[in-house]
Amino acid sequence: MSMTALGISTGFMVGCCIAAQIARRLASKFFKDQGIVPILVNEAIASAELCACCFELIIVADNFGVAAYAVFLFLLTVWWGKVWGDASACPYTHMEDMLEGKTSLKNVALLTWAELMGGCCVYRIVQVFWWFEFAETHEGRAFEECNADLQVNPYLGAAIEGLATLLCRLASKTLSEKGPKFCSVIDSFIGTSLVVAAFNFSGGYFNPVLATALKWGCRGHTNLEHIIVYWIGACVGAILSVPLFRMQAVRKVLLGADEVAEKKKEE
Repeated sequence: MSMTALGISTGFMVGCCIAAQIARRLASKFFKDQGIVPILVNEAIASAELCACCFELIIVADNFGVAAYAVFLFLLTVWWGKVWGDASACPYTHMEDMLEGKTSLKNVALLTWAELMGGCCVYRIVQVFWWFEFAETHEGRAFEECNADLQVNPYLGAAIEGLATLLCRLASKTLSEKGPKFCSVIDSFIGTSLVVAAFNFSGGYFNPVLATALKWGCRGHTNLEHIIVYWIGACVGAILSVPLFRMQAVRKVLLGADEVAEKKKEE
């Protein structure tokens, strides 16, 4: 495939990021109160940005390989870590907050709904872009039937998504507490590496909203199997990270015995 096609895909993703950033600025001016509405809007914008870029990343992976996909994903993840603020575009982060007593079940449901709306509705914009077929890699993609990325038994797929999500969340929590230099870059590298590791098995989504926006109803798995793998698997992995990260044995491994002892003294 030509570098022109790769350039067009790159331009589309950059355009999506710029449009999302503009939308965030407008939202911050329009919604000046500190209620739930601006939070919902920011989650919807983040989810739309995430899913629009990942739709195009499918094109990159199919035509230029997993290595190119990984490079783009890493760069995008670093960018999102800098501009999203408190938004996560992922429902299980709110489930974790609920377990820690930081939010309510009602808010979790509302935030998940906003993320699903942002992630699923943006496909129409992507579809129109593909329909113009600016690049050879977009030919016939706008209306073709999609195929599932799940290449293993659904229960094994759920275990893969769950374990990888657990590792991602433990890494993020560890980096958040340790606060090393280039924390977001390290976190992005770990996440991207796990995505690549799971890519040929479950697709490596680790995000129920992203998986639903990109692969719901695709040929290769039933809707129930999709829920088992990408919702139950990932959410269970994330939820388990909360009690696991509180365990002293786990904290000693992740943070080091000296830091754990210092935290205890502070408490």
